[in-house]
Amino acid sequence: MANTTYMRGRWDLNGLRNRPQAILWSDNFGTIDDTVYVNPITSASTSLQLTVPVGDEYDEFIILSDHNRKELSFSKQRLENRQRMINGTMRSYHIADKLNMSVSWDMLPSRSFNKDPDFNDNTGKPTASNLEYYTVDGGAGGAELLNWYEDHPGPFWMLLAYDKYTDFSGANQYNYLSQYNQIIQVYFSSFDYDVVKRGGTNHDLWNISCTVEEV
Repeated sequence: MANTTYMRGRWDLNGLRNRPQAILWSDNFGTIDDTVYVNPITSASTSLQLTVPVGDEYDEFIILSDHNRKELSFSKQRLENRQRMINGTMRSYHIADKLNMSVSWDMLPSRSFNKDPDFNDNTGKPTASNLEYYTVDGGAGGAELLNWYEDHPGPFWMLLAYDKYTDFSGANQYNYLSQYNQIIQVYFSSFDYDVVKRGGTNHDLWNISCTVEEV
C-alpha cells in the first residue's frame, strides 16, 4: 500500500528530489498523510500534508513518466448562459469552468522496467534483482498507459503537480512544490499511440498523445 515514504521514494529523480512527476492517475482521490521532509542539503525539516493514492501501484494508480514528455496543454471550457440585454450590456449566468488537458510523449519506452519491479512498500524503491530502468524515472511506459486507458472507460482521478502556488494559502504558500496542487476527476477524450521503433528483445519506443476532460 502506498504511503508518504513510498511516494517520496518513487519521486527520487536526480535534480528533482522530493518533487513528484507531473501527473498521476488513480482510481481514488487519495488521502492526506502527514510527513516530515528533511532537506538533504541543509538538514532542515518541514512538516507536509501529502496526498497519497489509496492502493497498490499499477492496480489502483499509476505514476506517469516525465521521460520525453512534452508540455501539459490546458484549456478551459466556461459553461454559462450569456445574453445581451436590451440596453446593449452583456449578462451571464455562470455555471462552472471545466478543464481539458492534453499531454504527449515522444519515444516513450513501452515498459518502465525490464521485469516486475516488486516495489517495496516501505521505501517505494524497486527491489527486484538485476532490475533495469527503461523510463528515466521509473514512471509508466507506453503499454502501461494503454492498459490504464483500456481499463478505464469511466471516470478516474488525475493528480497534477506544477507550480500553481495560488491553489494554496497562508504565509507558506510558496513552499508546496513537493505536493500535488490540483486533483480533478476526468474522462478520456482521446488516446492515440504510434509504435515508432521496435526495440528488439527489450522494449519498443512509442509516441503517445492523450486528452482528458474534467467530469
